[in-house]
Amino acid sequence: MASSDKPVVACVATGCLEVTTTIFPYTTWNVPYIHVAFENAAAVASGVEAALRALKKRGRYDGDVNVIAFAGDGGTYDIGLQALSGALERGHKFVFVCLDNQAYMNTGIQRSGATPRYAHTTTSPAGDVLAGKPQGRKNIMEIVAAHGIPYAAQVSPSHWKDFLLKAEKAFKANGPAFLNVLIACNLGWGFEPIETLEISRLAVETCFWPLYEIENGVYRITYKPRHKLPVEEFLKRQRRFAHLFRPENRHLIEAIQAEIDAQWEDLLRKEAMTAKKEEAKAAAPPS
Repeated sequence: MASSDKPVVACVATGCLEVTTTIFPYTTWNVPYIHVAFENAAAVASGVEAALRALKKRGRYDGDVNVIAFAGDGGTYDIGLQALSGALERGHKFVFVCLDNQAYMNTGIQRSGATPRYAHTTTSPAGDVLAGKPQGRKNIMEIVAAHGIPYAAQVSPSHWKDFLLKAEKAFKANGPAFLNVLIACNLGWGFEPIETLEISRLAVETCFWPLYEIENGVYRITYKPRHKLPVEEFLKRQRRFAHLFRPENRHLIEAIQAEIDAQWEDLLRKEAMTAKKEEAKAAAPPS
């Protein structure tokens, strides 16, 4: 792993990553690798981390290993949430990476808890009854941060330096760390593969996918667009949102914009509030 200064054990849930990197009898992994079920990547990573601690305590192993778990949004937001919550609450030192492509892409593009409002999927189709998925996305960052973990961050491949710096912080965290990675899926989102990085960049520039971290409870936005783009610049490049551009649905784009604006302002407030708390703590006389 490029950002790990120690050996790595990878626990990878069933999903697109597992399918594309471990086609029997071949593998692209050159580190110890465990393929696990859809829902239990965090539980298996917890077991690996606990086993390594036990071996060190008994004097049977004296090295340091970084344990990392990979799962899609289905295996994180939904059917893997219980295992993830338990691992975070217990305080296992590992990095959990959610590869968030915003639907169950590996099994047929079904909606997930990460699917955005009004996106078309096979189980929330846009038509006469629905205008795509009626619910918004779960705020997985707030959910994991509520466990009091030392580090959580949201990243995008379009901003790779930011991504690498946060990965390094995650590996160095004294406890569980979480990375939520935007993975633009050309099949499920509906765009040409060559547009992948541009779609990812537009997600950031429109604040659909803000880049920020929560380090020991302190919020820090790591990229603020100089000129925040309207969200339709992101939406119009994807077939999953094509129905929103019909005249009768234009008001839904306005609703999405209002939601994103409110979430961005909330994030700015949290950054300012936690920064003030840190300043006050630093200025307080020693007890």
